[in-house]
Amino acid sequence: MKYLTKKTLSIYFQHSKKRWFLFMLIFLSVIATSVVQAIVPLVYKDFFDLIYQATDPSLVTATLFSLLLKMGGLYLTAWLLWRFIEVALSYAQIRTLESIFQTCFAYIHKHSVSFFQDQFIGSLVKKATRFTHAYEALQDTLIFSLTTNVFMVGTIIVVLAQRNLVLTSFLVLWLVFFIFANIVFSKYKLKYDTQRSKSDSEISAQYADTLTNNTNVKLFNGYDAENKAFAKITRKWGKITIFTWHLASVNFAIQALLMIALEVGMMYYAVILWEKGIFTIGDFVLIQSYVIMLFNRIWDFGRVIRNWYERLADAEEMTEIFETPLEIVDVKQAEDLVVKKSMIEFKDVSFSYRKTRSIMKNFDYTFDAGKSYALVGPSGAGKSTIIKLILRQFDVTRGKVLIDGQDIKKVTQESLWKHISFVPQDPILFHRSLIENIRYGRPEATDEEVVEAAKAAHCHEFIKDFSEGYDTLVGERGVKLSGGERQRIAIARAILRDAPILILDEATSSLDSESERLIQDALDKLMKGKTVIVIAHRLSTIMKMDRALVIEAGRIKEEGTHKQLVRKKDGLYRKLWELQAGGFIE
Repeated sequence: MKYLTKKTLSIYFQHSKKRWFLFMLIFLSVIATSVVQAIVPLVYKDFFDLIYQATDPSLVTATLFSLLLKMGGLYLTAWLLWRFIEVALSYAQIRTLESIFQTCFAYIHKHSVSFFQDQFIGSLVKKATRFTHAYEALQDTLIFSLTTNVFMVGTIIVVLAQRNLVLTSFLVLWLVFFIFANIVFSKYKLKYDTQRSKSDSEISAQYADTLTNNTNVKLFNGYDAENKAFAKITRKWGKITIFTWHLASVNFAIQALLMIALEVGMMYYAVILWEKGIFTIGDFVLIQSYVIMLFNRIWDFGRVIRNWYERLADAEEMTEIFETPLEIVDVKQAEDLVVKKSMIEFKDVSFSYRKTRSIMKNFDYTFDAGKSYALVGPSGAGKSTIIKLILRQFDVTRGKVLIDGQDIKKVTQESLWKHISFVPQDPILFHRSLIENIRYGRPEATDEEVVEAAKAAHCHEFIKDFSEGYDTLVGERGVKLSGGERQRIAIARAILRDAPILILDEATSSLDSESERLIQDALDKLMKGKTVIVIAHRLSTIMKMDRALVIEAGRIKEEGTHKQLVRKKDGLYRKLWELQAGGFIE
């Protein structure tokens, strides 16, 4: 926990120091304001002493006006300083928050596929948002509460020390006990605040998971079960939240008693000093002003300590993600991939999923440049693994994957992906317009080029029927489109990208026969001159490929054209093909 706290504060400091000079001016202004506000009661003391001691009001009126002018000057100084603090902080803090938002976004996106498989997206978003807003809360606490309290209370102690050391000593001892008790209590409460934050994240994650799967919840009669599961999570959150609230109530009650004791004790001793002629009426005004000021600041100090630890608890969930090493990273001085032929080689490749489940062992194969390959085989055979290793969604356990003789682990990931077009079986689109989704394949493409790609993928036919045409928003994950329409948008994106390596996860699987016929010609054109690897489920797709690779248990069991493989009476390919009349299924 201490390590995470230090790491969190270190990350915040790295972002803050980019504007260190402005933050330094803000802190100096806060200190000056705190001192000025603590000095004002001294003017009140002189003011009331003068009134009480005056025998002829006309003789002291000018002096009273002078004190009022001094008081107004101090208040105006504090007012001007606060206006500067507000303006300067609004700029410095917002710019720093922007930077933190961007850092969270960039680091999360750099994580590998396996990382996202273990995370709830809603929970990740909440952790990143909390981390950013925690910075704002912590900095506000440091500037407006801790710094203000320290220098205001410090000034009060210095002023009172000049009046009476015994009274000042009593106040200092009370402050030490009060602050120490609050820190101990806040640390004790922190572990429960951390549990509350995690429970809160579980609620968000459950929300995201069930809302994403809302169709499954309905169609599989999961409503009651999900309600019960969610109620269990919320009860857990409610139990820990009530406990933390009760702890806070106990602390507030003890603080109130301590403050009553302070005020009564100081005023009692002040009366004794007044009786001895040491204190004046102005001293009573001074003490009462400082007691009220201390109560406002110190009562807030208890909240400050608790809020400080609570915000740290919120932030540390994201810090844990920052401390999770990226699984797939570019090597130092990685160069850009240069593709001239687009030949792909697997050399003695072994791969184990999470180092426990062996998927592939000593796999050797060369995908010749400009040729098309169909990967077929039963579920779990390793077809998707081959694709994921080429895309470097996972790193090989042993061996090498080469593209035109270049080890893909030694080139930048961005340059690798730049030379590959990938169309998944179930494309997920951004909640953006159709034109933005297609243009994602090549951001610099013109509107005309986007339309041409859409026509080639036979998207234009349904896009033009929308009232807003290419500016139509597709909804979250593309839910406003049918499966076939989403797939055609993904194909249009690949056509626009026009990369030398094309990978298709049966890109026509969600299309009806008519739609498949419409875009098959487009795919044929797209494949020309490219190295194509297709995870195939349909016979019509396999028959168009130059080679078919039958994968079983991470090995190539059979290889050849459809005609060659179907003739093997005892071959795996033929058995798979015969599972349906005249077709092929996985």
